[in-house]
Amino acid sequence: MSEINIPERYLKALIEISQEINSIQEPEKLLEQILNIAIQQLSAERGFILLRENGSKELLPKVAKNIDPSKISKVSEISSTAVEKVISTQKPILTFDALKDQDFDSTESVILHQIRSIACVPMLLRGDLIGVIYIDSRGQKARFNQQSLEFLNAFANQAAIAIENARLLESLRSENELLKGEFHRIYAFKEIIGRSKSMEPVLQLMGKVLNNNTTVLITGETGTGKELVARAIHHNGTRSDKPFVAVNCSAIPENLLESELFGYKKGAFTGAGSDKKGLIEAAHRGTLLLDEIAEIPPNLQVKLLRFLQEREVMPVGGNQAVKVDVRIIAATNRKLTEEIKNGRFREDLFYRLNVIALHIPPLRERRKDIPLLAHHFLKKFSKSLQKKVGGFKPQALQKLIDYQWPGNVRELENTIERAVVLTNTNLVSEEDVSLEALKNLSGIEPGMALEEISRTLLKKTLDAYDGNKTKAAEAMGVSLRWIHYKMKEWDLK
Repeated sequence: MSEINIPERYLKALIEISQEINSIQEPEKLLEQILNIAIQQLSAERGFILLRENGSKELLPKVAKNIDPSKISKVSEISSTAVEKVISTQKPILTFDALKDQDFDSTESVILHQIRSIACVPMLLRGDLIGVIYIDSRGQKARFNQQSLEFLNAFANQAAIAIENARLLESLRSENELLKGEFHRIYAFKEIIGRSKSMEPVLQLMGKVLNNNTTVLITGETGTGKELVARAIHHNGTRSDKPFVAVNCSAIPENLLESELFGYKKGAFTGAGSDKKGLIEAAHRGTLLLDEIAEIPPNLQVKLLRFLQEREVMPVGGNQAVKVDVRIIAATNRKLTEEIKNGRFREDLFYRLNVIALHIPPLRERRKDIPLLAHHFLKKFSKSLQKKVGGFKPQALQKLIDYQWPGNVRELENTIERAVVLTNTNLVSEEDVSLEALKNLSGIEPGMALEEISRTLLKKTLDAYDGNKTKAAEAMGVSLRWIHYKMKEWDLK
């Protein structure tokens, strides 16, 4: 076409259309809108868009209207003659009446579908063909003319630019997500101290789950820092400005756990003098950590499963469910698969929680992190205890590295706090590092019954921690509820 002659109504439409399509950022939605505009502006009935993927020579069907996308390439369904010519010549094609046009009079699809008008234009970007827009009509009133073709050709050029912009933006988004994950893996998560190889997959996975609502199950031994990981995921993610609510399921008495989690209505039970929101609802739009999830009793597991499926809570004594938008992170030091086998944990609840599994390695598997953690805690307690302790003597640091750390990071933290208290110099010495708390477990002999061993171990652990039940539970890798139950059963004071 040597001279472009587009009517004013088309020019005005082109300006409005340009603004509209350049505001759409998702490539799929953009292609749908491009096709809709072409069909509407020319009063066509059907159409499709072929597009070249990056690096590919072949044009593939991407979107269609009133044509089965799987049949676009078949002659029996559309006029492939027009498409093939546009691809080979990179020039637009128009027929005013395909049934009388000698170029199309023998085309099977034209005859079969009684197609009267066809317009097919290339989408060119810097001289390269990136796609084709095809539209046709069987109606008398929709016969296309030269002005129609000129409009469609101009529109196709705009569409090509909009498609490239949308693709670039999508590519940048994807790259940005990858970079974010890598950034968090290497630099972020200031809460997590660790650069050992065993921590790399943990940090990498944390970076990937930051900006979505996927349920995460964190596993690991007692004291590995599961709650710290959960907090890091929350505070570095999109919900960081919303509540983070941590619930230790083993610390709340079983008869109160349901009302604490789901809330209750006034008069639901003795003492319920007013309505109270549960902890799940308190975490609305934020994150809820269900720590020690294995300690939830079976009857409450059913209700929790229903919440995870429906995302609504029913307060105790209530008759109307409340919708809650909350991200769930669960944590446990137990093997839930074993709990399922023993009938203590529901399999369907496990699969609801175990969408993303994040295992925190024990401290003995990340010995390179021990000096980092030790210096971190040293700085923390030197400041809080107002003592000028600047570091460790080599023998003291080696003693920390060689120890097995059954209590993991939490035990290391307690050890450093104790060392800062004990030292009289500006460097922690080997003598300041006390690791004898659980070494002497005399009284356990071969042939003893398992219950007797457990009773002896519990008594000695409580003695080692001056009767502190929470620390004893952490050291033994059991729940606080188990400690209370066994102390009562075995009459331990």
